[in-house]
Amino acid sequence: MQAKKRYLLVLLSCAFLAYCYFGGYRLKSESARLPYENLPSYVDINEQFYDRDLESSPHLRRTGGTQKWTSNNNNKNKYVNSNQRCRMETCFDFSKCRGEFKVYIYPLSEESETATILTPSPSYQKVLNVIQESRYYTADPSQACLFVLAIDTLDRDTLSTDYVRNVPSRLQKLRLWNEGRNHVIFNLYSGTWPDYAEDNLGFDPGMAILAKASMSVTNFRPGFDVSIPLFHKNHPEKGGEPGFVTTNNFPVSKKYLLAFKGKRYVHGIGSETRNSLYHLHNEKDIVLVTTCRHGKSWKDLKDERCDEDNAEYDRYDYEVLLQNSTFCLVPRGRRLGSFRFLEALHAGCIPVLLSNGWALPFAQVIDWNKAVIWADERLLLQVPDVVRSVNATKVLALRQQTQILWERYFSSIEKIVFTTLEIIRERLPSQPSRDGLVWNSSPGALLTLPQFSDTLRHYPFYLDVLGAEPGNKFTAVIYSQLGGPAASTSPLYRLIRNVARSVYVARIVILWSGEKPPPPRSRWPSLSSSVPLNILQQQQVPYGAGGIAAEQQLPPAANQQQVGRPASSSSISQRFYPHPLIQTAAVLSLDEDCLLTTDEVDFAFAVWKSFPDRIVGYPARSHYWDDAKGSWGYTSKWTNDYSIVLTGAAFYHRYYNFLYTHWLSPLLHKTVEQSQNCEDILMNFLVSHVTHRPPIKVTQRKQYKEQPPGGARSPWNDPDHFIQRQTCLNTFAAVFGYMPLLRSNMRLDPVLFKDPVSNLRKKYRQIELVGS
Repeated sequence: MQAKKRYLLVLLSCAFLAYCYFGGYRLKSESARLPYENLPSYVDINEQFYDRDLESSPHLRRTGGTQKWTSNNNNKNKYVNSNQRCRMETCFDFSKCRGEFKVYIYPLSEESETATILTPSPSYQKVLNVIQESRYYTADPSQACLFVLAIDTLDRDTLSTDYVRNVPSRLQKLRLWNEGRNHVIFNLYSGTWPDYAEDNLGFDPGMAILAKASMSVTNFRPGFDVSIPLFHKNHPEKGGEPGFVTTNNFPVSKKYLLAFKGKRYVHGIGSETRNSLYHLHNEKDIVLVTTCRHGKSWKDLKDERCDEDNAEYDRYDYEVLLQNSTFCLVPRGRRLGSFRFLEALHAGCIPVLLSNGWALPFAQVIDWNKAVIWADERLLLQVPDVVRSVNATKVLALRQQTQILWERYFSSIEKIVFTTLEIIRERLPSQPSRDGLVWNSSPGALLTLPQFSDTLRHYPFYLDVLGAEPGNKFTAVIYSQLGGPAASTSPLYRLIRNVARSVYVARIVILWSGEKPPPPRSRWPSLSSSVPLNILQQQQVPYGAGGIAAEQQLPPAANQQQVGRPASSSSISQRFYPHPLIQTAAVLSLDEDCLLTTDEVDFAFAVWKSFPDRIVGYPARSHYWDDAKGSWGYTSKWTNDYSIVLTGAAFYHRYYNFLYTHWLSPLLHKTVEQSQNCEDILMNFLVSHVTHRPPIKVTQRKQYKEQPPGGARSPWNDPDHFIQRQTCLNTFAAVFGYMPLLRSNMRLDPVLFKDPVSNLRKKYRQIELVGS
């Protein structure tokens, strides 16, 4: 027995010595290798980018974003994004965007693989329509920076009736596809029951930019993709309804503190959070009701709570909850995004987000911390305490911000699409960009074009925020369409002298559009050396083609130089062309037969300095809804209220010239071009659309035009002229998608006007002498 033990110990010792010898040799040989021999043959650049983005993103850290951007191994669909690490520097051709920022839409015929052309869904057709009618659109692909498919990609749920099949083969037939480079793909739904995989589009988007709803922070490519909101099929194409919060009503707290009404899922993706909401429902200040009564087989799948939940669900009206709740819960559904998000913003109900990992719409430029409350699905029971801890001051600020964001970026498909395009445009190295203040304050980035200026004090709506002044000088632009003589008794001659007497005038510009050439030097009035007089001659050019083509400058000595040839006609919109001669913030727009005294000019300018974002002037008009005709009406009757101040005698900020020329839809320019009328109405539409405020009328003057001599009829009183203006009014409202004009009955008169004190004490004494 002892011998056996000894033999066993000897064998074990030999085995141990053999292992140490051969194992030690291997360890010694590996340790002897050079350090770089242990490194992989290459570094995964995708992992490097991911780690950097995760480290620099507080939202990724907060939501526990540890999933890397790789395809889903459980996804049965073979078409997933093969370029999930795309960046603008690697997957975008900047050389196509050196000129203007233009977007090309493929014709439907090119994307159809058969003789039958597939009609896009109504929602996608709206996306295409707003681009085609915008300043971004070009029909020439060689001029395009971005490309948009005519193939409907919004709904990629195979169970949907809007699902388009054979997309991969259709894409390969596009001659400009180029693996998706410089393409933008719009998508609302991806994946289908029961997986709802986020990256399951049914085709490989290649290097295309995804403008997609319900994107997660793990699949979202920062600086490349654009997260958009999920919107209903009946979401308006243009305009959109204003927010429900029209005034800052107090008390801040409403009947319900927190509310939600929606469906829950008995099983599958998105069921955990919604199935637990009943724990927080107290029927008092927290109302969270759900129903499992949806789908064809809900009765077969219902659980023990369905009947009770359905009965509680039917007790509450959804619209009433929205209107009477301070906070609205926005839990995830089958996908991360939800219709409840836009519905809450519209109602001014502060969204409480319960969707971990959701990349919020336009989060690259919108500071959502100013409009929403973040919650965590894993800490559902803490949500009531979170919302109760928000003080009244912050509630009011959050509610105000929901209205700004809703009206500026989300109330229509047009605004959603334009915001997407502007985010992409700002990524281009040759394009100017805007800061967070512009994006997150009214009137928003879509109406603050950085091409105009990179200084906020140059815009009319940021002067109050910055505590800046609009300046103490103005430029008078006199539009001469009648082409009358510049005799000393002519209205134009008198108007120039009256304006030149103002101590605030910096320059007078005559925009000459008559068929005859302007009068010679000797016929113009002699002005002070401090008031330059310039004559700008128009030529026949199409709208948007550069505006004023020839200039005759009369320096202080009024020396006139003939430049160019007179044109037979020109676009009346060119009176609002942003000419470099206009250096002051204030522009005084005048018709050549306008009757204004120096005091009236000075007083209107003093009023405008208090309201630099609005049109301030004398002649007023009104719009109204005609029930009998089912259209908008236009009237010049003297009434107690008005909605239009004509630019024949009015002040406005020069930035609106830039917006009028470079921002308005080509359809609007074409309407004015064809009618040679209505440009002043269009300017009122523009300013009211930007400010959401009416213009301001000054003094009681009714008649501001010089009557033609000899009883001749003025072209402004021609019945056809009036009919045209009424037609324009309805056309403009259709293109804008709503009626932006607002009615007002405020009229500002001079201080101490119509008072019994001595006339010597009045600042604008001559105004009282003007007849009404």
